[in-house]
Amino acid sequence: MHLGVSESMRECEYSQISTRSSTPMETPYKKRTSRKRKWESFPGRSKFYCDGRIMMARQTGVFCLTLVLILVTSGLFFTFDCPFLALQLTTAIPVIGGVLFLFVLGTLLRTSFSDPGVLPRATPDEAADLERQIDVANGSTGYRPPPRTKEVVINGQTVKLKYCFTCKIFRPPRASHCSLCDNCVERFDHHCPWVGNCVGRRNYRFFYMFILSLSFLTIFIFAFVITHIILRSHRNGFLNALKDSPASVLEVVVCFFSVWSIVGLSGFHTYLISSNQTTNEDIKGSWSSKRGKDNYNPYSHGNIFTNCCSALCGPLPPSLIDRRGFIQSDTLQLAPPTNGITMYGATQSQQSHMCDQDQCIQSTKFVLQAATTPLLQQQTSEPVILTTSPENGGSLPGRTSLTLAGPCTSLPLGQPTPPPSTS
Repeated sequence: MHLGVSESMRECEYSQISTRSSTPMETPYKKRTSRKRKWESFPGRSKFYCDGRIMMARQTGVFCLTLVLILVTSGLFFTFDCPFLALQLTTAIPVIGGVLFLFVLGTLLRTSFSDPGVLPRATPDEAADLERQIDVANGSTGYRPPPRTKEVVINGQTVKLKYCFTCKIFRPPRASHCSLCDNCVERFDHHCPWVGNCVGRRNYRFFYMFILSLSFLTIFIFAFVITHIILRSHRNGFLNALKDSPASVLEVVVCFFSVWSIVGLSGFHTYLISSNQTTNEDIKGSWSSKRGKDNYNPYSHGNIFTNCCSALCGPLPPSLIDRRGFIQSDTLQLAPPTNGITMYGATQSQQSHMCDQDQCIQSTKFVLQAATTPLLQQQTSEPVILTTSPENGGSLPGRTSLTLAGPCTSLPLGQPTPPPSTS
């Protein structure tokens, strides 16, 4: 009897013991791992694929059309024309066509999937420091907008550096802000919808090789499809030759209407490379003699061969944005000794606060968007106050400093909220 009563009392005591104290969060130290990469919170309008390895513009419909036209036209040529031409003429025709096709496809994908030379945006601290430098240069810290330009001398030519209010930086020479991608691009040439990306310093050579090789491929297919039709018409007549090979007719039509624009574009960019200009500079007439007798291109080496070598054969600069890097590295944090539920709620609040700090380093515009979301308005226990720093002199664009009053999130204790699942 006594043994049975003691066993029942022991089971009752076991049932009353809380398992919360045995959780790993009870330990004084815990390891928090953030797996969010920088491309997931990138402030521009670019789209990323394959975990940030591929970077493209948001509008990719025209790029898909380009890819389909190249694949369909080349596929029809290799399927219906090359067998006949290889038997009647030489087997070198499909070999040369295959090499051209692979080169065109490789340069197109290299142009479309790479970083064109995006410049990183300034952090709030860097933007505030730049504003202080501007105020010191002006000799005043009063209510006045910052100047939009600076002047530097390059090879004896005065070049203006414009201030970007979106990226909070003075753009380097030849850089420009793309309105479609919402990024400042180094040595910006133009935004090309046919390749689905901006064309800048890091992918211009691949773009030029793409359009040049595409011109050769289009002329190659057009010439040998006509040869195929002529050889067939000698045997069965012209109309019968068209009926026997209807795919050749489609190839002739596509090549005829596209060869003019492709060859013309290749010639235009050959001229730009030989004079070391960009499309943006040529359209604006930046180095035109109409602006003055002393106006000249300071980037030209004075030799066509040297200009071509510098544009096509120079070292490829590295990407300035670490898009595949982690926002937060693994850190060891000190946790207060408390029960598991309270600690869990505090941990979620700290992670949310750190996440907002990571978003703040992207851009001021991004912070404003995050601060005004309905989610933060519902969860904040204290209002978020946006104030201006007295030394910045007001609330002009590009001169606002942010002060977040109160915690970003407040989770009720005792009601743990699981972290959102990532798809």
